[in-house]
Amino acid sequence: MTRHGGQLLVESLVALGATKAFGVPGESYLAVLDALHDTKGKLDFVNCRNEGGAGFMAAAWGKLTGEPGICMVTRGPGATNASIGVHTAMQDSAPMLMFVGQIGTDMRGREAFQEVDYKAVFGTMVKWAVEIDDVERIPEVLARAWKTAVTGRPGPVVIALPEDMLTTPTDKPALTGLTSYPEAHPAPDSVAKVRRILSEAKRPLILYGGCNWSREGAQALQGFAEASDIPVVSVFRYQDQVDNGSICFCGEAGVGMTPAVRKLITEADVILAVNNRFGENSTDGWTLLNVPVPQQRLIHVHASDLELGKVYQPELGIHCGHNAFAQALAADPDPVKGDWAAWRAGARAAWEAGFELGDLPSPVDMGKVTVHLQDVLPADAILTNGAGNFTVWPNKFFRFGPEARLLAPQSGAMGYGVPAAIAAKVADPDRTVVCFAGDGDFQMNCQELATATQFGAQPIILILNNGIYGTIRAHQERNYPARVSGTDMDINPDFVALAKAYGFHAEKVETTDGFAAAFDRALASKTGAVLELIISPEALTPRVTLSQMRESALKAKETA
Repeated sequence: MTRHGGQLLVESLVALGATKAFGVPGESYLAVLDALHDTKGKLDFVNCRNEGGAGFMAAAWGKLTGEPGICMVTRGPGATNASIGVHTAMQDSAPMLMFVGQIGTDMRGREAFQEVDYKAVFGTMVKWAVEIDDVERIPEVLARAWKTAVTGRPGPVVIALPEDMLTTPTDKPALTGLTSYPEAHPAPDSVAKVRRILSEAKRPLILYGGCNWSREGAQALQGFAEASDIPVVSVFRYQDQVDNGSICFCGEAGVGMTPAVRKLITEADVILAVNNRFGENSTDGWTLLNVPVPQQRLIHVHASDLELGKVYQPELGIHCGHNAFAQALAADPDPVKGDWAAWRAGARAAWEAGFELGDLPSPVDMGKVTVHLQDVLPADAILTNGAGNFTVWPNKFFRFGPEARLLAPQSGAMGYGVPAAIAAKVADPDRTVVCFAGDGDFQMNCQELATATQFGAQPIILILNNGIYGTIRAHQERNYPARVSGTDMDINPDFVALAKAYGFHAEKVETTDGFAAAFDRALASKTGAVLELIISPEALTPRVTLSQMRESALKAKETA
């Protein structure tokens, strides 16, 4: 059967299991769009308003589902706009495929219109960057790209598609199905060594990360920790992978790390690290463990051999799948025992104490709002956020049960929360999805509300409006107190009117007492909802006001 390369590509994507593609149309890949005309209901194209939003949606899809998020963009500006999603997928270890329409093969090297060398531009940002010059190789490259995205440490792959290659006729057969890549299992003697090293500890700790946990793997890790009474800490923004209600869950190692979590890591004498890449945020700039040989005895388990020994040299490095490892570790009915019950109990108590807050100096008190959300949200709610001080509420003050999920960028990218929430609603329309966004963060991708309405994927969005770029202001007041520059947002749109223009239910909430009823209406809305919450800049952090930051920094300068 002869058809053009765009059809061969789409047929192969359907065979691999792709069901949604997020993108912005471009003339450079019209042949692909033509092929997508015939796959509605099997592989749907979600037409976004900006390539950055499309990239974030694809990255969030990969993080939520474990399958590659598909992003399709045009050459040059389209690809560079979408690069923020690619970077986020890489730092999140989330599987993603970005297809980029490319100039014709006969024009390369002349700086043609919108020409970009994608292997050079994206080579350090992705697991693999490739250009398909020969239409006959589409199935081969796609199969390898899919496998690369989902195996080892998952991540993004960029595939450039020259326009003339896509329009070339071919009778090459498409892929016919998805190949399975089961996780590698640990050797029995490796599991035995892990149990022995843990049994020799006085203060053991389990530190886990990564988004591609199966329910069975996460439950096995949690079950082993509970049976052995070992504290468990997640890396930055992966606390949703273990039930926060477990007596062994003791917090998150990330931005704004609590003193209790920092103490846990530094004072541990054995750390079992499972599926984490030892990033900057989870190690406080690589200071909590000595580089390259930690003061703690370190066991590191990862599916990618490139992560083992990359920064820290483990006493025992195990190259295998983390889900398979957790299940093998938990398969022995005998727990690992030691004299560390008080160590675990103290860590859990310190985490619990972190939820205690007084009243905040703000028209809407986010401490009380978060408590209400904890009470009324369904057990399987999905929370999303971008970047800013406001993320402390979903990231540090919400307890994730075994069914709840958090979609938040390890890259610290502003603007992720809204597209991620839309992607979550596309993936699972019946789940409640709540996005936390600052006023600056929201405006990075607020135009994607149109995408949400067009595709019936309208989440609930909470805009925490304090009129400033809060995170940068906090750093500014600590380092250059009373010298405000570039962090005020004197003009914001009418967020309620804007949201209504996009077809959302919308309200402004000006008091804490008004939130509960407004959120009830948001939950009942069939068109999603945007609630603008009026927040005082003084309530920039849960425990230190903006004025206190400034006064403390001024006093420090006076005494320096």
